[in-house]
Amino acid sequence: MTFQLFMLAIALVLILEGAGPLLFPNKWRRYLSELSNQNQQVLRRMGGALVTAGVVILIVFS
Repeated sequence: MTFQLFMLAIALVLILEGAGPLLFPNKWRRYLSELSNQNQQVLRRMGGALVTAGVVILIVFS
């Protein structure tokens, strides 16, 4: 993987992460409030699922 490809991936993540607060700030605030009230085990499972999905997508498209 080249440095340029890595930076493009980081840029894409930042664009996707920033789209929610930019387009829907009130919904984003409610979402974060609900997320912060979740059980720690639920957050760990969500994080694990996201990491697993990312690894699978990375392997499939590599």
